[in-house]
Amino acid sequence: MSIQRKVALMFLGLTVSIILMLSSAIFYFAHQFAFDDFYKRLEARVNIASEIYHSDDKDSVSMVKGIRQRYLEVLSSEKEYTIKPADYKKSHIHGVPQELANSIMADGRTRFKKDNVFYAGNIFRVGDDEVMIIVSARDPYGLNELNNLEQVLIIGFLASILLAYFVGTRFSYHTFQPVRKIIKKVNGITASNLHMRLELYAGKDEIAELTQTFNDMLDRLETAFETQNNFVSNASHELRTPLAVIKGEAELALKQLNTPGADAKKTLNEILIGAQSLQDILTSLLGLAQTGFDGKKQSWEQIRADELVWMIKESADNIIPENNINIDLAALPEDENRLVIMGNINLLRLALSNIALNACKYSDNKPVTISIFAENKSVIISIKDEGIGIPEGDVQHIFEPFFRASNTGKFEGHGVGLPLALNIVRLHKGSIAIASKVDKGTTIRVMLPVYAG
Repeated sequence: MSIQRKVALMFLGLTVSIILMLSSAIFYFAHQFAFDDFYKRLEARVNIASEIYHSDDKDSVSMVKGIRQRYLEVLSSEKEYTIKPADYKKSHIHGVPQELANSIMADGRTRFKKDNVFYAGNIFRVGDDEVMIIVSARDPYGLNELNNLEQVLIIGFLASILLAYFVGTRFSYHTFQPVRKIIKKVNGITASNLHMRLELYAGKDEIAELTQTFNDMLDRLETAFETQNNFVSNASHELRTPLAVIKGEAELALKQLNTPGADAKKTLNEILIGAQSLQDILTSLLGLAQTGFDGKKQSWEQIRADELVWMIKESADNIIPENNINIDLAALPEDENRLVIMGNINLLRLALSNIALNACKYSDNKPVTISIFAENKSVIISIKDEGIGIPEGDVQHIFEPFFRASNTGKFEGHGVGLPLALNIVRLHKGSIAIASKVDKGTTIRVMLPVYAG
């Protein structure tokens, strides 16, 4: 059974239960009110009968009887019983239930009902005179009203079941409509179109959270698939070149072992260069593969963006001592909390260092400016150089592993640094933007979300 149907049935059950309790309460209180009102009418007649019985003034008695006949309606099957003390135990002779008489003797004023006949009675004492007066009658109108009310409540209850089922079905249908859209969209996403994302919903409800969770999962899957595909498709190609160099130089060295005047040192140096290149490629490939978007395997902590920038500068100084990196802190936000991000400091340092080192390399150590500023809910680290730039047709490919721009022939590299940086930034739910002009320079902006606390 689908959750939508379960919700509809649950809604139906709750609604029916509430209506049933409300109908029962209405009938109960209407029943009590009708009976109580009828008993009060009987008790009024009991009191009038007592006044008539004990009054010695014939004029007063006539007046009371006249008032009674004029203003009090005659009830259905109305009867009046006047029982003397000697007949208390013989009330059944007068047609009065004995249990009623016993109750009146024990408690005084009593109400009683038997076979749809209502009784009200009391014992009255005036001096030494004592008498039990009982009035009985039927209440066909009240019972008829209660029967009508009962029918109305039953019909209304049955109609409310149908209405509640219809409303519950529509309610659950509209409630789960966003979920059905998500399911339809997710079913359409395969390994060949992992770039597709679910439409984000406004607000902070469970649907919006579910959508964001799916999109985050798709980000991880897309990066993992890209990493795997790139590794498989490019590893053999990239590894073949240094391996061929090493193999060729080794074969040459073997041939030159018995050849006088052969330059073995030069051959071994070529083998060493090839082996170092192979090591660099393997290191880059492993780094690219290990950033497969599994954030749970990383150590996360709060990081200040300005401190991270100084770490990038320190790394560049160790690798390229002659670099010309400048740190621009003029646009720092006044609120220090807007500089705090959550992430793995080693990975972020590696990603941003790769970008900064590329800026130094492709600009022949011309000035490189690293600046920080806050925008909306993101910290932006901008790395700007004055280097060779990137041809317009190559910009869209620079984040593909092992791709190198057409104007980088004289520079050493393997085309892994930027894809690795992109994987790390995506891991931290950030993004990278790039703007470049040939012979003018390149600006790369890394946007990372501010830690919300």
